[in-house]
Amino acid sequence: MNKVVLVGRLTRDPEIRTSSSGMQIASFSLAVNRNFRNKEGNIEADFINVVVFGKQAENVGKYITKGQMLGVEGRIQTRNYDAQDGTKRYVTEVVADNVEFLSSKNSGNSASNDAPVNAYVDTTSSFYVDEPSKDNGVDISTEDPFKNFGSEVALSDDDLPF
Repeated sequence: MNKVVLVGRLTRDPEIRTSSSGMQIASFSLAVNRNFRNKEGNIEADFINVVVFGKQAENVGKYITKGQMLGVEGRIQTRNYDAQDGTKRYVTEVVADNVEFLSSKNSGNSASNDAPVNAYVDTTSSFYVDEPSKDNGVDISTEDPFKNFGSEVALSDDDLPF
């Protein structure tokens, strides 16, 4: 089985090109953090090349810029070609089947003003809200909901639903 799932940030804007058959191809590199720290206490990252084809490549080209967070699902593929100097070059990359945009343009390094980063979206309709309010069903109360509970809540194992 050859399956890869990555979550990382774009290290550069995607390169978009068109194949001879007219299909869009997007190439980019993802910086994926490792799950541990090095001796100095820093988190290191791996820089992984990704290629995506078709409609997803068009969307990547239109909506994604350097610094944005992406989720990529696909497979590892190795290919080779003859370089201009006559040497054989090998390329290992992830061929993406699915690309998920995990951040808005504003949360990356882009200066675009398409949508606020902390916007609320009602996923049951096309309703978009810049700020939450009581009118759209989002509870924005600033009052402490636990202020009348006192200092301790006593629970027994019989009170738990599991």
